[in-house]
Amino acid sequence: MRLLIMLPCDTTTLDRVLAEGGAVQVMSSGQWLPLGPPIRDPALLPGAFNPAHDGHWKLAQAAGSILNRPIVLELSLANVDKPDLSWPEVHRRIEQLKFRVPVVITRAAKFVQKAELFPGAVFVVGADTAARIIEARYYDSGMDGVLMALDFLRRQGCRFLVGGRVDACQRFVRLEEITIPAEYRDLFQEISPDVFRVDVSSSELRRAP
Repeated sequence: MRLLIMLPCDTTTLDRVLAEGGAVQVMSSGQWLPLGPPIRDPALLPGAFNPAHDGHWKLAQAAGSILNRPIVLELSLANVDKPDLSWPEVHRRIEQLKFRVPVVITRAAKFVQKAELFPGAVFVVGADTAARIIEARYYDSGMDGVLMALDFLRRQGCRFLVGGRVDACQRFVRLEEITIPAEYRDLFQEISPDVFRVDVSSSELRRAP
């Protein structure tokens, strides 16, 4: 029998928890459980999941095998490139994810915020996300901001596990093609294409008729 995850009628408590730097875990039972910071040493796969697809599931499976621990999906209400999500939209996306892997909801748009909330985390990301992490335009102080962010991530004990992705030109991009500052290269580990490669993206699926 399919169990429907119900969004709480009063989201005031959830908003308060997220505003205070906490997270909300959605249980497979349908319960929404507020979690206060910090949440230590998880393996997190952040994403918008709009829609969730085979690439997400296979990336989680490959990362879980490499790390020898379960992967938790992270959905942030805030995003550096997109408008904030409403609770009804969060509910719609969560409906795709239940029963497969645990899910946490945050307001951590940037990885420095995620690292503050999840010290010791391994962030499982695609090569496109890895490239954005070191892109100066996302930081107020440009490249200095990139270095400060990476230094903070190191001090928090966080690192990245990176899967290859097909870009807009249908070219498969690997971690080795991304120019990471040499002193922080050790924070990034590649998942071999022999272990994970899925040439699909959420944006392509949204464009499909």
